[in-house]
Amino acid sequence: MSDRYQFFTQTPVGRLLVKNLGLPDPVVLDRWKPGSPLVDGTVVVGGQGRLDQTLTAQLDDLGIAHTDTPTEGEKYKALIFDATGLTTPEALVELQQFFTPLMRSLQSSARVLVLGTPPELAESDDERIAQRALEGFTRSLGKEIGRGSTVQLVYVAPGAEASLPSTLAFFCSPKSAYVSGQVVRLGVTGSLEAHPIQDIDKPLTGRVAIVTGASRGIGEQIARVLHRDGATVLGIDVPQAASDLQTVMGEIDGDHLALDITAKDAPQRIARHVKEKHGGVDIVVHNAGITRDKKLANMGEDRWTSTIAVNLVAPQRITEELLQQKLINANGRIIGVSSIAGIAGNLGQTNYAASKAGVIGLVQALAPQLTDGITVNAVAPGFIETKMTAAVPLMTREVGRRLNAMSQGGLPVDVAEAIAWYANPGSTAVNGNVVRVCGQMMLGA
Repeated sequence: MSDRYQFFTQTPVGRLLVKNLGLPDPVVLDRWKPGSPLVDGTVVVGGQGRLDQTLTAQLDDLGIAHTDTPTEGEKYKALIFDATGLTTPEALVELQQFFTPLMRSLQSSARVLVLGTPPELAESDDERIAQRALEGFTRSLGKEIGRGSTVQLVYVAPGAEASLPSTLAFFCSPKSAYVSGQVVRLGVTGSLEAHPIQDIDKPLTGRVAIVTGASRGIGEQIARVLHRDGATVLGIDVPQAASDLQTVMGEIDGDHLALDITAKDAPQRIARHVKEKHGGVDIVVHNAGITRDKKLANMGEDRWTSTIAVNLVAPQRITEELLQQKLINANGRIIGVSSIAGIAGNLGQTNYAASKAGVIGLVQALAPQLTDGITVNAVAPGFIETKMTAAVPLMTREVGRRLNAMSQGGLPVDVAEAIAWYANPGSTAVNGNVVRVCGQMMLGA
């Protein structure tokens, strides 16, 4: 679906009105294309903490050009600041000293990444205060940086330093085009084992991925991106979508299974198919979802139960069955698709918001329990341009598009890229996270 307002702002008349009236200015975002470098430019690295030497070596391994001595007049594609050395509130001034001189030296669609220590793992009260302050800094900077640029905070637990590359590759590159203002924790829950990225272009080679709701929209794009990265995809969708599902899977040399995931025997049927056809699975993406919107005063029980059944109960039951039968391989990935509605709520969506908040609860419940390097995380999309959002009334749709730091809706590929980062074998330390893919929507945290 095209964004006519964004097209208008690129015209001479549109640019004039945006400038003089202070209207939203949704720039065209850089998105990664196969064959492109991870970072098309140079990264400036600053800060002196425990990640300093490790970070520069990891950037070299990823083929990302970097410098710690910026040149006046040069333009840079990303800034990375190692804030793990900030152990007192007074030391926070180093953020201003590093970033202020460089903010006007950034190219469009630039990336800013601050690396810190999880406050709960700080060694003193002063350090805990300083590290928690980084969240306010990065969220605010994300809302003011503009020009399609993004800002993230990554807390790296002591001992998880070697697990940073897959996260660097995602957040420094155009793959994170519609992710901003997010806080990610590495190594806080689960395994600290580092799994090197063997092939940057095809990190999922030899891995099997389940994607539910794979016949169209976001699910189809997830399947295509995981295939692009080397995975064999088993697409699952309802029997009514079997034809579309077969078409998509045929185009990516995938496998397909048509069934209703809420059926009583669905988890067992999926497990049996995985065992017989693939021997096991490495990535499980619970994407299938429905909306049955009504204000609570007008909501029938069927609208409530069907939404909870598809969006929450089915992912829980399928995950439990696969884990019980030990069909999720070591260093496997369980990935849920939540929603900004599950974080901030939404008018007429008490059922949907409850189900999507429940997906976050599922992540939080499972993360500490998993073994063998298996992780569980979730994405929480905001306004994504799909057939579903195309049916939203015009004014509601425009508010959804503009009420974020990017002043535009995201694309299904933006959700898929975040899922591919979680799925990366090198993301073992990324466990128990919920990352919003919403252009830093102004609602919610």
